[in-house]
Amino acid sequence: MNRSGSTRHEGGRRRGILAPFSEGSPLLPYLYLLPHAVLFTVFILYPIGFGIYVSVHRWDILASHQPFAGLEFYKRLFDPSTLQFQFFWRTMLNTALFVGLSVPLLVFGALSMAMLVNRPIFGRGFFRAVFFMPNILAVSVVGLLWRWILDNQAGLVNVILSDAGLPKVDFITQQPWAWVSILVSTLWWTIGFNMVIYLAALQGIPSNYYEAADLEGASGWAKFRYITWPMLSPTTLFVVVTTVLASFQLFGQPYVITGGGPSRTTESVLMYITEEAFTNYQFSSASAMATLFGLIMLLFTIFQFRTMARDIGTGGK
Repeated sequence: MNRSGSTRHEGGRRRGILAPFSEGSPLLPYLYLLPHAVLFTVFILYPIGFGIYVSVHRWDILASHQPFAGLEFYKRLFDPSTLQFQFFWRTMLNTALFVGLSVPLLVFGALSMAMLVNRPIFGRGFFRAVFFMPNILAVSVVGLLWRWILDNQAGLVNVILSDAGLPKVDFITQQPWAWVSILVSTLWWTIGFNMVIYLAALQGIPSNYYEAADLEGASGWAKFRYITWPMLSPTTLFVVVTTVLASFQLFGQPYVITGGGPSRTTESVLMYITEEAFTNYQFSSASAMATLFGLIMLLFTIFQFRTMARDIGTGGK
């Protein structure tokens, strides 16, 4: 009796604790959101807040006191006489160039591949797997693989060119070949992910739309323009935004393949921020750069969403 009474008492106490979260309570959804909120706070909000805090202090990891510096390190990023201004905006332009070159290829190339493997062709399951497979590799593996393929002397491509009696190409140390190396490796590595997203969207388009178009005698281009492309607008919004954000986070490919060369022409903004923090030990300056870069990405993402969402709402007209 005592044991059963104790059990009922413990059960009643637990029910009392969870009473505000009982079924039908407006607080119940927040109970399920709590684990994510905790992780989001610990791994996202706190690092962002701490980074901003470091950026407004003269941070020295060996000092016991970190004096307040205000916006000093942000001002340096807008003062043409400082090295931070010169290298930060130069690497921003390098990164923007990569985004401008890679995003159209990663979007429209992925759409073309998805439309190809969506057709009832022989072995399409095999091709889907082959196109997606590089995406499971780590960036370090991709970088080392393509550095070996495109090495100036002993790379696979240059060995083939040499055997064919053609001159070798300095893929790693000369422009524009250095950017070509980074673009090719990035396309090979990531285009399969966008292809799978587009493939799922294509399979969700009702077939009766195409059947009605066939009855009207519509051409393949007309069906793509008036059926496929408008139906893919929400997917395209997602693909473009995620691809732009991922491309702006360029780091591993140039770091491993070209080392940022030649003459820093392939150095990305994240590479420079990392150099400023962990090579030059300028943590405050690096935090200010990272904060400004994150703010630019946030504003750019908002602009993309509003622009493309408006186009979707108007049917792309």
